[in-house]
Amino acid sequence: MFVSRSIALRSCLTSSNPAQRAYHDLITTPTKKPIVSHGPPGYSAVSGHVATVFGCTGFLGRYLVAKLAKMGTQVIVPYRDENEARLFKPMGDLGQIVRMEWDIRNEKQIAECLRHSDIVYNLVGRDYETKNFSFSDVHVAGAERIAKIAAAEGVSRIVHISHLNASTTSSSQFYQTKAKGEERVKKVFPNATIIRPGPMYGYEDKLLTNIAVWPIWWKLNHAETTIRPVHVIDVAQALTNLMSLPEITGTLSLAGPSTLTFQYLLDLVSSVTLQPPSRAPVLPKRVASVLAKASQSVWWPALSPDEVTRRYIDDADTLSDWDAVNVVPSEIEQHAITYLRRYRSADNFVRPVVFPARRPVISVSSYALWDERHA
Repeated sequence: MFVSRSIALRSCLTSSNPAQRAYHDLITTPTKKPIVSHGPPGYSAVSGHVATVFGCTGFLGRYLVAKLAKMGTQVIVPYRDENEARLFKPMGDLGQIVRMEWDIRNEKQIAECLRHSDIVYNLVGRDYETKNFSFSDVHVAGAERIAKIAAAEGVSRIVHISHLNASTTSSSQFYQTKAKGEERVKKVFPNATIIRPGPMYGYEDKLLTNIAVWPIWWKLNHAETTIRPVHVIDVAQALTNLMSLPEITGTLSLAGPSTLTFQYLLDLVSSVTLQPPSRAPVLPKRVASVLAKASQSVWWPALSPDEVTRRYIDDADTLSDWDAVNVVPSEIEQHAITYLRRYRSADNFVRPVVFPARRPVISVSSYALWDERHA
């Protein structure tokens, strides 16, 4: 009797719903190509999509690849460094993660990476310039090259990642080239989707963990610069949801739910890590720029002069488009302890978290005006 029940249960499992297909399993791309998903949900599913993620080894790219692979998408992960690409091996089922070596100046390699994909994500970007790659090489020429080849190869969609503060009139070369890259991409791929996320935080970020290590650089502008931080996993989920929303084109802003000052973030890190507030002085802009320029002679990445300029620029006060991508962004306090607990001492490791009180945000700071006059 037990054997018969086992056989009956096994037959039910093998002929259950995962083998059936429904209307929601069908998605039509902008080029009228049908994409049909099938199989059980999760790691071993087959979504029917093939995606290429340029910039996959970066901060956001790792989370995006993990989410795409988890839903059964075959993901092409172009890489420059073999060691950085190894972490993708366990993210997908056998054959779902395809690693390919590439160079942003090699059009043939780019074409090989995207010719079989129905969606291409361009996450390539640089926070600082090097002797081999300037901001323009990566954000403008590189972005245009990827979009142009994607259009030539018949790719249905391209999602280009820019920045919330992208502007051709910005005093920052980083923000300027981001805006110029958007224009180039739209010119060669008119139906491109442009995503403008705010400053992101998470594991291995350059926000919370950097504030915990180098608070002096976040005191520039008397820490009155406003910022709209967003959780990197929320942005990755938004990019993943775009795959099932082929009708979305144009520019989407994905800023954090709250506008905060650098001073609040300094207080937040100090409160969560239970470390005393930094006693580092507030450096004038001119001094900070000179120190940043001198630090470019070291071989490891250091604060660049353009990053100093960005520390004086408030995040754009634009409406966010989270509703369009079906994501509810989370506040930074919800995740702060996750990424900052490692900076606590052993005695304070499990103590409860207390957050500082939020102060009213002033759009234009008198301190900033004073600093600009005396820089």
